[in-house]
Formats: sequence, structure tokens, C-alpha cells
Amino acid sequence: MPTLLTPDATAGPLTTPATAPTLLQGGMGARPHTGGTTFRVWAPAATAVSVLGPFNEWNADSHPLTAEEDGYWAADFADLGSGTEYKFHLTTPHGELTKNDPYARQVTHSAGSSVVVDPNFDWEDDAFQMPAWNELVIYELHIGTFYAPDPERPGTFYDAIEKLDYLRELGINAVEIMPAAAFPGRLSWGYNPAHPFAIDGDYGGPAGFQEFIKQAHRRGIAVILDVVYNHFGPGDLDLWQFDGWQENDGGGIYFYNDWRAETPWGHNRPDYGRPAVRRYILDNALMWLEDYRLDGLRCDAIAHVRNVNGTTDPAHDLPDGYSLMRWINEEVRARMPWKIMIAEDLLGDDYITRAPEDGGQGFSSQWDARFVYPIRDALTTPDDADRSMPAVAEAVLHRYNGESFQRVVYTESHDEVANGKARVPEEIMPGAAASWFPKKRSTLGAALVLTVPGIPMIFQGQTMLADGSFSDDQPLDWTRADEHAGLVRLYKDLIALRRNHAGHTRGLLGQHAEVHHLNDEQKVLAFIRRDQGGPGDTTVVLCNFADQSHADYRLGLPRAGRWHVRFNSDWAGYDQEFGNFESVDCEAEEGIYDDQPFHGTFGLAPYSVLILSQQPG
Repeated sequence: MPTLLTPDATAGPLTTPATAPTLLQGGMGARPHTGGTTFRVWAPAATAVSVLGPFNEWNADSHPLTAEEDGYWAADFADLGSGTEYKFHLTTPHGELTKNDPYARQVTHSAGSSVVVDPNFDWEDDAFQMPAWNELVIYELHIGTFYAPDPERPGTFYDAIEKLDYLRELGINAVEIMPAAAFPGRLSWGYNPAHPFAIDGDYGGPAGFQEFIKQAHRRGIAVILDVVYNHFGPGDLDLWQFDGWQENDGGGIYFYNDWRAETPWGHNRPDYGRPAVRRYILDNALMWLEDYRLDGLRCDAIAHVRNVNGTTDPAHDLPDGYSLMRWINEEVRARMPWKIMIAEDLLGDDYITRAPEDGGQGFSSQWDARFVYPIRDALTTPDDADRSMPAVAEAVLHRYNGESFQRVVYTESHDEVANGKARVPEEIMPGAAASWFPKKRSTLGAALVLTVPGIPMIFQGQTMLADGSFSDDQPLDWTRADEHAGLVRLYKDLIALRRNHAGHTRGLLGQHAEVHHLNDEQKVLAFIRRDQGGPGDTTVVLCNFADQSHADYRLGLPRAGRWHVRFNSDWAGYDQEFGNFESVDCEAEEGIYDDQPFHGTFGLAPYSVLILSQQPG
């Protein structure tokens, strides 16, 4: 049987850190109820706190909060309800301050005011069940550019809903949304959160996000959100010196105020050792998963949560950051073990996805640098002779903690197609991404992503041969979906095989992988995928990384009987420039080859992939 792909639902969390405060009665921020709204805020340096807004003509004296223990302030007001615009007024030894609610779930805009949000969204009949993690195929997208039909504004969640049927027909069963917390301005990748609990208004606010999630669930699509805990801001950041206190010109109570604050994005790393800040970040993660019914989170650049420089240098480690992320993962495992927690660490550390009880950080899976970098290098290297098949083989087989699905594999992501980089076809032939070489080699990469062990991920536009680089001011050109309809079909066929829709490639869902054929001279590699074994399960993937065809390429086969060509990436139906090189089904011949008991021959086109399997018994 395959190894369990989700955490043990019976496994409880480790002991909550002693420094973590109990969540106070009524919760934090603005909590509306039938009789009004309860407001609660943490401001230990304040000597008085009140709520103000249009409802009291911004009068700091009319709605005071009462001091509680440990620097908390709270009050309930019957005259305020959902939709109320407000801010907190703080009297401090450092001056009079007016600040947005750190827990605000909606803001009028990033430099505007907080808004009390009605918690009663109508989820209707939503009873979505998360697919097994070995069946996931993730599509990463950026709401502002994924589909933006109005050239005068970024795309919204409501716009993106219009393309969910496209994703469902493609075979996608999970989308990963780049960060959507409120940020300054109208355009952003989202990795500069000004208000970590608030959905950006230009994207459609909380109701827009909830509607997107509900509609995705109706189509069998899980929703994963990218969250940023390695820094906050830097722009429009009301958390900065929130109650006036600071040291060393630092960020105050929510941030480190010494050398630990320094990040590549400013002097703005949260203080992971301060109890209220730890609770703040945990509350944020749980809000997305529980209140918004998200199916998982992808945590950005966690190497910068556990180390000041994002390296393995122990002199700059942040033990409190490591333990915080472990605590969050423990809470998710205890409450919602079917929800997936994905780390972007990119340092190849097994401990990131090792279980907390075994000393690990407890993430479900992690983006795998040991796949994307060598595979992109193999795809973009101009000279065939310079491609390393041993490096490709190592990338195919890499696993964390002996588990095939503790890694997310991809050739394109928001990071890999920007920041001085470009889409894979563009990297192969700049300015001519729709030429034969880019199409052949980029689809070779796509076939690897969707057949190797791991959770496959593709980036928005990849299926329609998007060129250039990703930018938050350049929406996807959806005319390319029609222009390259054959390539869209290629991805659809690959995803169907990956998810075993026809019942004869179950091996692609399994733990087992074995590179049994490695020909570095002719740049050909083949590997066997297996779940439980047998006809309809054991699957063979044959990859040609050279501009050379083979009429009868001999390959070892693990079983007797007829082997069917389920996929040939050179089929002319995928692109009129493809060679349609013939590769037919083969009856296995007895005789050891590639350390396998049988062998057969197949036609193999340049830069092409064949997927082979047998009929189920």
C-alpha cells in the first residue's frame, strides 16, 4: 500500500510554547455580533485607547476601550456593527497615534481605514473535500493578471471565477493564489503585505475571495493561498511602531528591534519570540484555513523565518521563527490534518517536511529546488552535449524523508519567470518563444513535471506558451489559448494521465520511482513509476533530451505483455510543427535489458516524451 499522504489525524500537537498567550475572550480585532461589535487590540505602551471613525466624527473621547492584562484593550459597542469604518486612537508616552486595526479583515484602501466585516458569508452547499495529496495538480496564479478583462483595472476574484471552468476542463484540481492581503497601490505581486488579515480591495475584498473559493470548490478545485510571514510591509504599514514604542529606530512591538530585523525587503522582520506576535501570525494562518475555508497555505521564503540571512549559517539562526512555524503546523495537523501546508524554503532541508514529533518543522510539502534548477538548466542549455543526464536522473528521484509527495515540482513559478528570468520557452530562444525548439523542450519539461514523483505545479499561462517574463502590469493574453490550443491539449492529456483518469497509469500516483535507463551519450533517460504494481499500474516514462530521432529505441521493460503508448509529445495534433514521429505499441520480448526482465523498441522523436503502460488486468 502507498505511504499515507496526509498527516495522522490522531496525532496531537506538541506542547504549545509557554510564551504563547491564551486567546482572550471575544478574540482580537473587531468581532461583530447581533448586539454590536467587540473591539480588542494589543498596545502595551498605550495609556489610553479608543475607537474612532465617521460614526463619532473621529472623536477620540466617545468610544474608549478598557485596559486588560498584558497590554490588551477592549470594549463592546452596541451602536457599531458590520460595515463600520474605524481606526484605533492611542494615547502614548510617545505621542497621540491613529492606527488601523492590526487584525482588520478589510480596509478602505491600504492607507485608509479599517472596516468591520460581516462574518456571515453564505457558503450555500459547500461541502468540498480536499483531494488526496498524491492526486493534486496545482496551478499557480496571480489574481491581478490571471484574467483582467477591463484594461483600466487589475483582475479581481470575480473575473477569475470566469476562468475556473477552463481550469477544471484542463484537469486542474488545486489553485495556488499569490498573496492577496492588502498592499499599497493597485499593482503588486502581493509580497509586501500592509494589512496581513485584510483581502485587497482591488481584488474584491473578503466577499470576493469567499465567492471565488466557493465557486472553485463547486468545480472540484482546492484553493491554496500564499502567505508572507518573513516580513511585513514595508509600505503603508500601520504595524510599524504601532503603540509608539521602539528601540534602535526599529519597528516597535510587532518587530525585532535589533540585527534580527534585517531582511532583503527592509528592516521589518516580525518578532517571532514575542508571545502576542506569535499569536498574531498563528491567528492569521488559522483565519485563512477556518474562516475562509482555504484548503492549504504556501508559506513564502521560510528560510528567512528561521535564519536572518535565509541560509544554513547557524550563527544567524532564528530558533523562535523555526518553532513558530512548527507550532502553526502542529495546530493545523491537530485541527485540519487534510489541509496542505507548503513551504518555500529552497535549501533542500529534510527537516522542513519532517513531522514535528520527529524534530521537524511539520510542513506537508515543499518547493523543490533540487528539481527546478537542474531541469531548467537541462531544458535551456543550447548544446545537447552539455546536458547532464545524471543530473536529470537525480532530479527525477529526489525525495524528502523518503516520501515522494513531500515536494512540489515545477519548471515555472512566479520567481522562476521574473526577477531577471523568463518563461522557459523565452529562456530557450529569446524573442522567438513560439519556435520549434522552445515548444519541444518546454513541453519535454512539462511532461517531466507531470510524471516524476512529487506534487506537480504549473504557472499561469504556461499551458498556452506564454512568453516573456511575469509582471504585475501585464495580464495574460487569453487569445494564446486558442492560438496554441494543441499545446493546451498536450497539458490536458498529461494531467489526465497524471491523475489516472483512464485507469491505466496508476503508477504516476505512487511512491515508487526508478531510473532504469540512463544514456548520457545519446541524452535519453527512462524511469518506472509504480503504486502497487501490475497491469494498469506500472508506468514507464521515456525522455529524449537531444535533437535526434530513433526509429527503434530499445528499452528495458518490467513486465511481459503488450505495452501501449499512452502519450507521445511529438504528436502533430499538439502542434503543426511537431514531427508526428511514429511510436506504436510493443509486445515485450523476454531477455534482460536495463536490469529489467523484458525489453521492447519504440520510435522516439527529438526532445520528446513517451508514456507507456499496460491494460489493467
